Amino acid sequence: MKKITLIFLLYPLLVFGQGTSEEYINSGNAKSELKDYSGAIEDYSKAIEIDPKDADAYYNRGRIKEKLKDYSGAIEDYSKAIEINPKDADAYYFRGSAKLNLGDFSGAIADYSKAIKINPKDAELYYFRGSAKEELKDYSGAIEDYSKAIEINPKDAGYYYFRGFVKEDLKDFDGACKDYKKACDLGDQEGCLNYKEVCQ
Repeated sequence: MKKITLIFLLYPLLVFGQGTSEEYINSGNAKSELKDYSGAIEDYSKAIEIDPKDADAYYNRGRIKEKLKDYSGAIEDYSKAIEINPKDADAYYFRGSAKLNLGDFSGAIADYSKAIKINPKDAELYYFRGSAKEELKDYSGAIEDYSKAIEINPKDAGYYYFRGFVKEDLKDFDGACKDYKKACDLGDQEGCLNYKEVCQ
C-alpha cells in the first residue's frame, strides 16, 4: 500500500519531470516512511531549489540528516528553517537535540529555552533541557527542569527516575528514593532496580 501511495505522489514528477515544492516535500515524506533516506533528501533538496523560502523543506531534510547522524548538516538545515520561521518550536527542539548529540550542551540549552518560550507546556522540552544541564553538572537547574516536566506530565515515570538519579548524585537519598519509588510505581523497571539498590 505504501508503494502505491509513493507512486501516486511521484506521478506528476515522473511524468512531467517537474513539480511544486509541496509535491516534492510530500514525495520526500513518503520516501522517508519507506526509509529511503537518500531519496527523501534528494526530494527535499529539489523542493528547496524550487522555493528557497520553504521552511518545511529545510526542517524535514534536517530531520533525515539527524536520523543519519549527520548532526552538523542537520543543524544547518534547522538553522535555515528557523531563519525563515523563527516561531517554530520544533526546529529549535531538534536543533537542540542535534547539538546535544555533538556535545554542545550550552547550545542545546539555549535552543531548548527558545522552544520553551514558544511552547511552555511541552514537558519534553524541560526534560531535555534538564538532561543538558545535568551534563554540565548544573544539578539544581536539572532538578528544576525535571520537576517542571513532572508538573506538566506527572504520569511519565522517566522524569521521576532522572530527577531521582540527580538527587542520588547530590547525596539526597531520601529525595532520590521517593523519586525512584514513584518511577517504579509508574512502571519504570530501572526505577524499581534503583529503589531496591539504594533504598532497601
